[in-house]
Amino acid sequence: MILDEIIEKTKEDLERRKVEIPLDLLGRSLASNPYAPRDVKKYLASTKDEPIRVIAEVKKASPSKGIIKEDFDPLAIAQEYSANGANAISVLTEPHYFKGDLEYLTQIRRYVSTPLLRKDFIVDKYQIVEALVYGADFILLIAKALSTKELKELYEYALYIGLEVLVEIHDKEDLTKAMKCGANIVGINHRNLDTFEMDMQLCDKLIPMIPNGKIIVAESGVSNTETIKRLSSIGADAFLIGEHFMKVPSIKDELETFKNATK
Repeated sequence: MILDEIIEKTKEDLERRKVEIPLDLLGRSLASNPYAPRDVKKYLASTKDEPIRVIAEVKKASPSKGIIKEDFDPLAIAQEYSANGANAISVLTEPHYFKGDLEYLTQIRRYVSTPLLRKDFIVDKYQIVEALVYGADFILLIAKALSTKELKELYEYALYIGLEVLVEIHDKEDLTKAMKCGANIVGINHRNLDTFEMDMQLCDKLIPMIPNGKIIVAESGVSNTETIKRLSSIGADAFLIGEHFMKVPSIKDELETFKNATK
């Protein structure tokens, strides 16, 4: 089970970081933090004028594909996203399986004004404080990786310190957890985190079960305008796209095409 493996590795890293920089010391650095987190909901909610919202991902590798982009410059990629209409930028910070780095958040926040998502396997309040310190505006919480109690505690803590949360779900059980914690932004990941198999009909199954007023993000496998138009028509507000952008000749052209998919 790759998800369990990643979580185990994440917890090992976390214990080491807690020794190197204890939570109270990490928290004290917030006093000099120049970055106040932004309210990302207004950036992600679909409107009549801008029906397609895109969370563009800075992504070097994945467990299923290995290295996706060899000539990887996270800041340059983020700047290109920001300059060409991305509504938010997802920054992978998991180092072993996705080759991410927390420092990418700080580098990008210094030069880019677009809201930033810390995308990682968050299982502890320490990681949420890290996200704030390093410049994130919102974080990812994966319902499959957490109990209902854990999800609710981490969700409420993130909101308490000023961060918004994208709660990722993969099935009806995850959706129940997300609703119990009060999630405002729900991500439906078409990729099964254990088998890596894709189910591009997952949004069709889960969106009708999500209460009105929630922001819905479609994740994984979004690589053409037909998919975007179809998912938008059934209620998706935003689309988290990473691997596809890492492989296209022109991020600018592809972003423009996707943003205008329904026009």
